[in-house]
Amino acid sequence: MDASDSTTVEIFGETYNVRGEGDPNYLAELARFVDSRMREVAAEVATVDPVKIAILAALNIADEFSRYRKQREEHASGTWIEKTEELSKRLSKVIG
Repeated sequence: MDASDSTTVEIFGETYNVRGEGDPNYLAELARFVDSRMREVAAEVATVDPVKIAILAALNIADEFSRYRKQREEHASGTWIEKTEELSKRLSKVIG
């Protein structure tokens, strides 16, 4: 990876050169998302310390991700249970 693999993004008024594999537009999209969350947090808290704002934004993002992951796991589990019950009913009919 060299300097040409670097993408320049701006988050909360600071410019960062981010290196990563993949689409630079995706990195820019992630940076816009983080910037947006930091601005939302900044509007709601009394501090102007960007580190504290970043930590609070990260906690909000982690909470949202955790809730999403839990919801997906519950949905997948529910689907599995429904399929198992359906198969059990079919087997009962076949077996008699």
